[in-house]
Amino acid sequence: MRFRSPALPPIVAGMFTAAALAVGGPAAAAVPIVGHWLTEDGNAVIAVAPCGRVLCGHVERVVKSPPGAAKTDSHNPDPALRGRPIVGVPILTEFTDAGADWRGRIYNPEDGRTYKSIVTHETNGTLKVKGCISFFCRAQTWSPAK
Repeated sequence: MRFRSPALPPIVAGMFTAAALAVGGPAAAAVPIVGHWLTEDGNAVIAVAPCGRVLCGHVERVVKSPPGAAKTDSHNPDPALRGRPIVGVPILTEFTDAGADWRGRIYNPEDGRTYKSIVTHETNGTLKVKGCISFFCRAQTWSPAK
C-alpha cells in the first residue's frame, strides 16, 4: 500500500513557500554609518569607524562650546576619567548591524550616563540617533560633517 499525501490548497502551499523564503533568505544589512557627523546642536563632530568587529564613535572636534560648557568629561561616573578632554571621548560603543539599523550604546557627556542606542542612516543622508531607557527614546538628527 502506498501513502499519498493529500494536495495542499494553493493558499496553504503559498504560505509555506513564503515562510521558507523568509527564513532561508539572506538578512538585510543596515546602511553603513561610518563617517564624520555633526551633532544636532552643531557643537561637535563625531567620527564613526570600525573598532574591531563593531563600530564606535568619538568626539573628533568641538565646533562650538556653549557658554559654561565643560572642556573635560567632568560628569563621567568614573572619577579617574573626569579630567580627560572632551575631544576623544567615546560617544558610540558596541554598535552592530541589526538589519534595518545599528544598535549599541551612547554616552552623554552632559550627564555622564550611557544609554541603549539605535542609529539609522536616513534616505536624506542624515543619521537618526536615539538614546533609550526601556522603551522611552529621545532622538537627534546628525548631519554629514564638512
